[in-house]
Amino acid sequence: MSIIDWTVFIGFVVAVILLGTWKGREKGGSESYFLAGRGLSWWLIGFSLIAANISSEQFVGMSGSAASHVGLAIASYEWLAAVSLLIVGFFFLPRFLKTGVYTVPEFLEYRYNETSRSLMALFTMITYVGVTISAVIYAGALTFFTLYPQIDVVMASWVIGIIAAVYVATGGLKACAWADLLQGSALILCGGVITYLSFRALGAAPLAGLLHNAPDVGTLTDASSGVEKFFHLNADKLHMVLPLHDQVLPWTALLVGLWIPNLYYWGFNQYIIQRTLGSQSLAEGQRGIVFASLLKIVTPFIIVFPGIIAFNLFGGQMEQMAQKDVEWVKFEKIKTAAPGADGQYTHYILANGFAEKNPQKAAEVQAYNKASATAAAAAKKPMSPVDLPLYKYDSAFGLLVQNLVPENVGLRGFVLAALLGAIVSSLASMLNAASTIFSMDIYKKYLHRSAADKTLVFVGRVSVGVFVVIGCLIAPLLGDPKFGGIFLFIQEFQGFISPGILAVFIFGFVVKRAPAMCGVVGLLINPIVYGVLKVAIPSLSFLDRMAVSFFCVLGILGVMTWLKPLPKPVTIPDNATISLESSRGAKVMACLVLAAIVSLYIYFW
Repeated sequence: MSIIDWTVFIGFVVAVILLGTWKGREKGGSESYFLAGRGLSWWLIGFSLIAANISSEQFVGMSGSAASHVGLAIASYEWLAAVSLLIVGFFFLPRFLKTGVYTVPEFLEYRYNETSRSLMALFTMITYVGVTISAVIYAGALTFFTLYPQIDVVMASWVIGIIAAVYVATGGLKACAWADLLQGSALILCGGVITYLSFRALGAAPLAGLLHNAPDVGTLTDASSGVEKFFHLNADKLHMVLPLHDQVLPWTALLVGLWIPNLYYWGFNQYIIQRTLGSQSLAEGQRGIVFASLLKIVTPFIIVFPGIIAFNLFGGQMEQMAQKDVEWVKFEKIKTAAPGADGQYTHYILANGFAEKNPQKAAEVQAYNKASATAAAAAKKPMSPVDLPLYKYDSAFGLLVQNLVPENVGLRGFVLAALLGAIVSSLASMLNAASTIFSMDIYKKYLHRSAADKTLVFVGRVSVGVFVVIGCLIAPLLGDPKFGGIFLFIQEFQGFISPGILAVFIFGFVVKRAPAMCGVVGLLINPIVYGVLKVAIPSLSFLDRMAVSFFCVLGILGVMTWLKPLPKPVTIPDNATISLESSRGAKVMACLVLAAIVSLYIYFW
């Protein structure tokens, strides 16, 4: 980058860190550190929710999915998220604020028992540290590596992790929220800039150089606008519904499956709900949630649309990058060796369309597969299927920045600063949430029940450092294609816990006489059901597996309650220290948000 770009980049990053540490500098107890003293305003909550949510996972993973066959259908994660936010704000949040809890697992102790609280805390900790934290670090590092190959992914991972750990350990949730105010605004502006540049480049590009699946260009000419080219060349991708057999987002997922990760994420995911737990009042929290839902409507236009255009403009570069992927490098090394010489008998699966575009390489793969099958049969050993990609879809956003954002004017520095800020914001939120759960649900509950507030804050800060080290060590391993992309990797793995957590909470809210063991059984049975489905029916989409797991858990909880209901309904204690009066204005705006989402689905159906 130019000196101007570096100046903008460094200046923005420093401003974010200074604002966060300055606002979080106030000394206080655990409530001040973990929940910002329960004093967050609606506009801070709204921007913070978006900044904590939108990260490299979206810019890299969601734009990558948009570049693939999934297209606009991936926007359902955002538009249904807006609806999920409203459900959380008006149905779940009042219950949480009434009890005055610090963490989501803590609520389970009030509704069920101590064991269910501990199980959820443990499952959540494993998911945060082993999956989401490491995935966000890797996706951010991958983006910077795509833009600047001289920056090693491992080095980039550690830089991102250390920056996030420093300011969240210093100021806690308040530091996160105030830093998010800058970062959330920058994210939306950055997305708008990328979208504008993408459409402009598409309009200027000759039709012969664009990659698309349209049967013909119709009345399009090289002089057609970017908008005209976008809607005509990508007509096959501008639908919200995919076939039943689709592995990513079948239409059945819109009915049930997609609601499970959305409701879990926005309602029972600590690093998201923690912002609303720190609100000044219920009304303030609801206003913040509605504001965030409005911003979620905009998100696909600044992330998904550019991702689709990236395939049109830079599909050839995506193909070249796929050839350098981990599995391709491995295949090139062993293709001339005896199958099984590396200790494995592998069957390589080519992506659709690969043989037509690369007949020579396809022939090499097929020859190796045939020899491998013969050797495996002779040795009576199983074969392992491995996918060989045609395109590196996750490179979509990095290629947009690399090819479209000009240097020497500070714009590239701003875009990269906004991206780094998004990564650091989400990572800091996850680290803060993980440290809160460890401090309140594990350390205080089992290791030091009489721990003072000062001790809990210290433990929280130390755990931030430990968690970021683990995440940075795992992150580079996620480059293996077998994970299927960052966005899908996160969603797939969360299926082991999210349906069970959602079922336990929903059942506990609705069925007042559900016995205490329902919480424990529901949390334990879901990973088993989900795992069995994954092995027994691998063709079943992970979203459909979530739906089946969810209803299986509900069914088991229903039988348990029918056999041995509580003699009287559970009474949730009222520990609220803030106003629990709902917001009328937020309800009106919520109705407008719902109307807008229905209109979008009708238009793009």
